[in-house]
Amino acid sequence: MSFIETPERSFLFCLPDTGIEAQFMHHVYFMGIGGTAMGSVAILLKQKGYRVSGSDQNLYPPMSDRLREAGIEAWEGYDAAHLAIAAPDLVVVGNVIGRGNPEAEWLLEQRSLRFVSLPELIRSHLIGNRDAIVVSGTHGKTTTTALIQHLLQCSGVRPGHLIAGVPNAGFPSALDGDPAAPFVIEGDEYDSAFFDKRSKFIHYFPKLLLINNLEFDHADIFRDLEDVERSFRHLVRLVPGSGCILINGDDARLAEWVMSAAFSKVWTVGCGPDNDLRIKDFSEHADGSRFSLELCGLPWMEVTWSLAAVYNARNAAMAALATALQRNPRDPGSVEVNGFEAFEGVRRRQQIRLKRESLLVIEDFGHHPTAVKETLRSLKNRFPDYALWACFEPRSNTATMPVFEQEWIASLSLSNRCWIGPVHRANLIPHERRLDTARVAESLVRDYGVGATAHTVLDDMESSLYARLDADTTPKLVVFFTNGSFGGLIDRVVARY
Repeated sequence: MSFIETPERSFLFCLPDTGIEAQFMHHVYFMGIGGTAMGSVAILLKQKGYRVSGSDQNLYPPMSDRLREAGIEAWEGYDAAHLAIAAPDLVVVGNVIGRGNPEAEWLLEQRSLRFVSLPELIRSHLIGNRDAIVVSGTHGKTTTTALIQHLLQCSGVRPGHLIAGVPNAGFPSALDGDPAAPFVIEGDEYDSAFFDKRSKFIHYFPKLLLINNLEFDHADIFRDLEDVERSFRHLVRLVPGSGCILINGDDARLAEWVMSAAFSKVWTVGCGPDNDLRIKDFSEHADGSRFSLELCGLPWMEVTWSLAAVYNARNAAMAALATALQRNPRDPGSVEVNGFEAFEGVRRRQQIRLKRESLLVIEDFGHHPTAVKETLRSLKNRFPDYALWACFEPRSNTATMPVFEQEWIASLSLSNRCWIGPVHRANLIPHERRLDTARVAESLVRDYGVGATAHTVLDDMESSLYARLDADTTPKLVVFFTNGSFGGLIDRVVARY
C-alpha cells in the first residue's frame, strides 16, 4: 500500500500483487471505457484534473458523447499500440476484458504498467476512509442508490456516489461529493476483473449495507443460489460492529443466514408484520404509488411519489432507513426524511417513452424473470384499460441461457401479446447453452393463450410489431425489456408513432 499525491488530495492506493509501488498517478487509462461505471469514473477523474484516456470495442451514445464532451481520448477497438502510445501511469481493467484481449496480453507480457480493477480504484480513490453505503441484491440497486443520494442531499448532506445508470434528474452518474460525507455505491456481485474473481462489492468495505433481495443470477459465473450466497456472506462479514445491515425481511432464507452471519445490527424491511420497518397500505395508479412506513411498530412517514410497484416501495423503505441511520444511528425514527415527491427515478426503469391516447410505450431495464414479472404485474394494475404487449430481448449473459426458461414463460404470461427478439450474440453460443425462444413462445401460446412469437432476425420482429400496431386501434401499452438498446428498435418505434 502506497501514499499517492493527486491533483486534489492524498490517498492510499492498493495495488494488485505485482510488487510495484505507485508513486505519482497523473495519466489513467481505462480498458472498457464505454461501460456506464467505467466511463463515469473516467469522467470524474478527468474533472479532478487527471489526464484520462481509454479504449472499448464498441463506443456508442450516450457514453461516447459524454467522453468526447469531457475531452477524453477514447480509441474504438483494442490494440496493444494504444497502451504503448499512451504510456499511462495506471491502467484500469474493466471486467469485460478477458484473456486473449490484445491489450490485456500486452500488459501481462510487458509487466511495465501498473494495473488494477475498477473496484480497486473506486475503493482507494473515491471511497477512501469515508463511510460506504453499499446497495446490493439482485434487483433495485440502481434506483435505491440514486434515491439514497437524493434523500441525503435533500437533508443537507453532499455524499459521493457511483450509480450504474443515468438519473432522470440530470445529476451525474458519479460524483466525488464532500470528502467528509459518506459514499453511496451499488454493490455488484459480478466479478471484478479477469485477474480478480472476487465480487466487486468485496472491495467497498461497507459501513452500511443494504441487501434488497437475493435470487440466482449471473449463471455464467455462479453455479447456483448457494454459490451466490457465498459471496454475500463474505460481504456481510466485512460490516463492522458499529455498522448496520438492512435486508429484505420478507425473504425468510435471506433473513435466516444474514442474522446468523452478521456481527452488526440487522434491520429487516418489508411488507410482513414482523419487519422492523414495515410497508403498509400500498396502492398504485397511473401516476405512481403511495404507502405508509411503520418503524418498530410506530407510524413513521407517508410516501407519495411517481414510482410504482411494491418492489419500488421496498427500495424506498430501504433508502429512507439508510438515510435516517446515516444521520442518527441511535434513533433513526426521530429523523424526518424528505424528498420522495421530487425524486424522478432512473432512466430505463419503467420509463415512459411515448404517451398517446391509445398507445403507451415504456422502456424497462428488466433482464431477470422476477423483475419482468413484477413490472408486468404493476403495469397491469396501473393501466387496466390497456392491452399489455411485451417485447423481450434476451441479452444479459444469464438471459441468453436456458437456466430460466420456465421462469421466462411464467413471467411473460402476464402479457396479452409478446414478441421475443433474437438472442444476443446467438452465433457465439452453442445451441444447448442458448435459450430456446421458440419453445418459450410456443408454451406461451399453448399454455397461456398469449399471442407470442419468437424471432431470430430483428427486422422480422420489427415488421411484425408494426403490422400489429397499425392494425389494432384499441388502447395498448407496449413495454420493451432489455439491458441493451434492442438494436435501436425502441427509438424507431417512438419516432414512428
